[in-house]
Formats: sequence, structure tokens, C-alpha cells
Amino acid sequence: MPTITNHMPTAELQALDAAHHMHPFTQNAGLAKKGARIITRASGVTLTDSEGHEIIDAMAGLWCVNIGYGRKEMAAVAARQMEELPYYNTFFQTSHVPAIALANRIAELAPGDLNHVFFAGSGSEANDTNIRMVRHYWALKGKPEKSVIISRKNAYHGSSMGSGSLGGMAAMHAQGGMPIPDIVHIDQPNWYSEGGDQTPEDFGLERARQLEAKIKELGADRVAAFIGEPVQGAGGVIVPPATYWPEIQRICDKYGILLIADEVICGFGRTGNWFGSQTMGIRPHIMTIAKGLSSGYAPIGGSIVCDEVANTIAQDEFNHGYTYSGHPVCAAVALENLRIIEEEGIIDHVRDVAHPYLAESWHALGDHPLVGETKLVGLMGSLALSPDKARRAPFAAEAGTVGYIVRERCFANNLVMRHVGDRMIISPPLVITPAQIDTLIERATRAFDEAYAQVKAEGLMKAA
Repeated sequence: MPTITNHMPTAELQALDAAHHMHPFTQNAGLAKKGARIITRASGVTLTDSEGHEIIDAMAGLWCVNIGYGRKEMAAVAARQMEELPYYNTFFQTSHVPAIALANRIAELAPGDLNHVFFAGSGSEANDTNIRMVRHYWALKGKPEKSVIISRKNAYHGSSMGSGSLGGMAAMHAQGGMPIPDIVHIDQPNWYSEGGDQTPEDFGLERARQLEAKIKELGADRVAAFIGEPVQGAGGVIVPPATYWPEIQRICDKYGILLIADEVICGFGRTGNWFGSQTMGIRPHIMTIAKGLSSGYAPIGGSIVCDEVANTIAQDEFNHGYTYSGHPVCAAVALENLRIIEEEGIIDHVRDVAHPYLAESWHALGDHPLVGETKLVGLMGSLALSPDKARRAPFAAEAGTVGYIVRERCFANNLVMRHVGDRMIISPPLVITPAQIDTLIERATRAFDEAYAQVKAEGLMKAA
């Protein structure tokens, strides 16, 4: 069998990629003509492509490489575990040391009585678990009719049939028959785009109270749970007004429904605490975890479950699980990742060094003629693009047209910054230093200047 190395010419790698590799969330025919960017190595916050360009990864992969790239300790732990016990399942009344140790460590880190972990291979799988778990929980409580889960438009909870249904992405729901039954959506707390003349505080309350209205519409005896990201990540780093989460918590408490916090992006230091729920002051019954759990070094996810739900589920056989639930190599890698985060004080670094240093220059980007709003929580930030800041107006062009131009200029300047419609977002590795932040902002500023010139030249600086 021929071995593909990193030293093949880029054009050959691109041709092979186009011939055989189907990319996620991609128009593959278009990518085949353009040619994928081939990443060959990474270290710290920097990627290297097949042409030798060094690129600042301001997205930490897909929001996940919290400890940065190239940590040799992670590779050593994975190799050692592969030699000792490369795989065994946790079905059939068996367990193994890495899964036991990781579940224990997660329970120690999680707040309140979130003391139990059901492992999965990803955040999508974990949210599928949550659908079945909350419905089975209520069935065991003698209330099988409580099966409806309420989520939000423009939320992202994964891309499987279950998790994709929980999410509120219209483009996803347009393909493949989603959402599945008994999953409904209320509006998102995006004040910048949808708040109109309301104050952020009033808007936050209004959007939160849609949950109560939906519960009353459906009947409290039908509603099982509400799921939300503490900060919406893939939807564009939508930071809810300060009034929003306290009101959501009040409503969940009032009606006795389960609160699921999707911590796949916000967890493990991203917001300046171990979990986004702590940053937002909420008390979930279940947390969805993945990404930063292993910093992306191995695929692992899970659901952290409170005592009440776990103890109820324990009364019956839960007919659910995955071949790779608690995979020993992934669990060992995740444990080492958590050790590094704790022992190296990475969350303190986010809260006390990286966030305040980034905040000054990030918010200064609000003075750029393309930028209408800046948001930053911990190390996840967004810039809303607008041709008319005073009115928070969208562009007349199709949504995402200007965002794509900015993204392409970022790539051209060796910076990975993502666009969600006409919002630019970042989520850099948590270990980013002030000097690296300076480089990030320098490249972003250059990219925005170039994009602004192009947008003006193409006549796109027009409000809808």
C-alpha cells in the first residue's frame, strides 16, 4: 500500500482529496475546483500548511484545541494506553480504569450534584443520549407524555438526526427530514440582529419568556426539558443579555422541567470558568461535553448527569450506548488534558491574562467601518458586520456575502477566523499569549482593511 506523506506536492494532495474525500458542511464540487488548504503540522496556536505558510488558528480547530497543538504528553499517554488496553467496551457489566478515572474527575470538576457521566464519542452523540435519557427519565417517573424538548432557533447541538433536530439551524433542517417529532424551537436571544428598539435587558426577558409561553402552549405535562448553549457558538457567538439566563432558570424551576446546558464549546475553560454554566450562573440537570474535554486530541464526548436523573435512570436498564462509550485511549487522553489545564493554570490564564489583554484590542475593532458590534466572553468572540452601525442594519447583499469576503482575506493573511453569515468569530487556543494576540489582531486588522476596500469596490456597503 502506498503511503501518503506530507511531502507530496500540494496539487496532488488536493486532487486526491477532491477525488475521494467528502467534506462536512461543504459544497464539495466547489471545493474540488478551488482546492482544499492542506494542513500538515501544528504547534501551540499555529498551523503549517503544505506550502509552508504559518497560520494562526484563531478557531482552535473547531472550538476544541484548548491546550494548543503539539503537546507531547498527550501523545505519550495515548501510546501507553494503546499498549496496555487499546480498547474494551463498557457494556456487559464491565468497566476499565481510564473510564472510571475520567468519570470521577469530571464529577469532581462539575458544579452542584452533577456526579455521573454517560460517555459518547462526540457532542452530537451525547445530545442524542440526552434526548433518550430525559424521555426515559420522565417515563420512569410515570409521565411518559413528557417528551417534548424545547430548544432555540440558530442553536447548534450537533448534526446527527437527534442532535441536528435539537439545533435550530434552518439550513440543516431543510435536508434529511429534521426535526424529529417532539422537538420545538423558540427565538434566540440575539439582541443585535433581532432586538429592534428594545433595550438588551428587556429583550433578554422577552426572549426568555418565550420559553414560558411555549410551555403553556404545549402544556407543562408535555414538556420534558429545555436545552441551550450558555453562549451560542456556531450560531455566531451570540452572548445573551444579562437578564436572559436568570429568567430561563426561573422558568425551568417553576415548571419543573429539566435544564440541559450544552457545554460542548463553553466547557473546560473557554469562558474563563470550568463551565459556561458557572459563567452564566445557571444550574443544569445535564451538561453536554466534548471538544475541550480532550482538546480535540481524541474523539470523546459525554453527558454529565445530576443525582436525581442518574438515580432514576439507574432503576431500569437503559437501552442505549455506543461502541466507543468511554473508549480507554480517548479517556486516558482526556484525563491528561484535564491535568494539563489544571496544573498549568490555563483557566486562570484565560481569566486573568488572555481575556483582558484580548478584550482591549478586540473591542477596539468596533471602530472599524465594517464592524457594528463586538462581543467577547472568555476566549470566544464575535464581530457583527454592518454597513450602518447606528441602525445595526444588515447588508442589502445576501447574508454571508460580506462575511465570506472577510473570511477569505483572513485566510490570505494566514489567520483562521470563521464567518457565520455576516458575523466574524474567534475561539483561539486557551494558551494564547499576549504576543500572539498582538499578531492575531494585526492580521485581522489588515484583513478587515482589505475586505473593506473590496466591499466598497463591489458596491456592497449598502444597508438592507
